[in-house]
Amino acid sequence: MQIFSTFEHSSYLELAITALEKVGVKKENILAVPLVNRVEERRLFDTLHRADGISLFDKGAAIGTAFSVIGASVGFVLEWGPIFWGLIGAASGFVLGFMIDYIIYKVVHKRTRVVKGKKADVVLVVECPKDLVEKVEELLWEHLALGVAKVEG
Repeated sequence: MQIFSTFEHSSYLELAITALEKVGVKKENILAVPLVNRVEERRLFDTLHRADGISLFDKGAAIGTAFSVIGASVGFVLEWGPIFWGLIGAASGFVLGFMIDYIIYKVVHKRTRVVKGKKADVVLVVECPKDLVEKVEELLWEHLALGVAKVEG
């Protein structure tokens, strides 16, 4: 039987491997593979299938609304009228808000984003006889495995 488990890279992994060797699993039957966590750069625009929770349009919409109201109010006194000045205010406010968000997220926050959640840093594969499966699985859970699966083979 093969037992797969995932661990965060910590001393619990080392303790689990030592405990497995004490139970009777040979060193040759234990495989620990460290994973490289995915790091992705922030994207400017979200798609329908992928969104990171950061929007560049929020401030633009709010400032655009405020500027359109101000532009329409002032437009009653200006030559082109309230409709044109409201549209000009909305467009300029949206561009201003978009540029503020762009500067905040691309210039100030230059960091890359690590995928959220617990990171499974190490995959541990243990090959053992069927009579040790329950004990091995119990040991892995005791040593804070993030997940455990067994496969016959």
